Amino acid sequence: MTGAQAGPLEVIQAPRLKECPTVRHAFFTRLGGVSEGPYASLNGGSSTGGDTPERIAENRRRAAEFLGLDPTRLLRVRQVHGTRTVTVTEPWGIEGPPEADALVTRSPGLGLMILTADCAPVLLADPTAGIVGAAHAGWRGALAGILESVLEAMEHLGAHRTRILAAIGPCIAQNSYEVGPEVREAFVHQAPSSERFFRPSLNTEGRSLFDLPGYVAARLSAAGVTAVDPSSADTYADERRFFSYRRTTLRGESDRGNLMSAMMLNPEGC
Repeated sequence: MTGAQAGPLEVIQAPRLKECPTVRHAFFTRLGGVSEGPYASLNGGSSTGGDTPERIAENRRRAAEFLGLDPTRLLRVRQVHGTRTVTVTEPWGIEGPPEADALVTRSPGLGLMILTADCAPVLLADPTAGIVGAAHAGWRGALAGILESVLEAMEHLGAHRTRILAAIGPCIAQNSYEVGPEVREAFVHQAPSSERFFRPSLNTEGRSLFDLPGYVAARLSAAGVTAVDPSSADTYADERRFFSYRRTTLRGESDRGNLMSAMMLNPEGC
């Protein structure tokens, strides 16, 4: 087993969501699962399919159990770094999960799951309206508008942005996230004020360090969400607790696992 040690399930919870009795949520670390090798140990799904389906199913079962769910009611989408949000009312049929990067529901007892390995998982709830959402926000999706998309879908169900509680889960931090000039230019072209989320890299001339969680928080705030809990965890820097696409890529490794983040309405307290 590499990188992570087997042991108890470890989760991170956002302060405001944790205090809300009408929702259950968790940002799971990589600890507490059954997968081995580069997928050790709580792998929610691999990018190449290198982990075994049986181990992934057991890891997802453990995540569902933490939330008090049957595993068939912990739902994910096929993430594509886009801006599509789907509204969920029941488990997927035989066709399986659709392509999308966010999910919303007003149905208690349905878990919304996002997989990440450096991108930002974002969990959202309007406890008053009884509506929750989960989004996958990498730099492409955040720039293109996935956060606004999930907020609009929640509003369509009856949520109000000023009541929404949002939490940004563990993702790659600015000190670890070196990007090329084309990335900075894409953000600045859309909004010159985005320059503040970049600072020059001390290691490579012409490249920048990008503040993904800061940018995600700013987009949420600009969209009208006033309660945003960030995470200080760095998925790249903390190998013991997190999977990281960038860490794997820089090492020339073939694959790695994905972290699970999940949100649901509490069927006992809505």
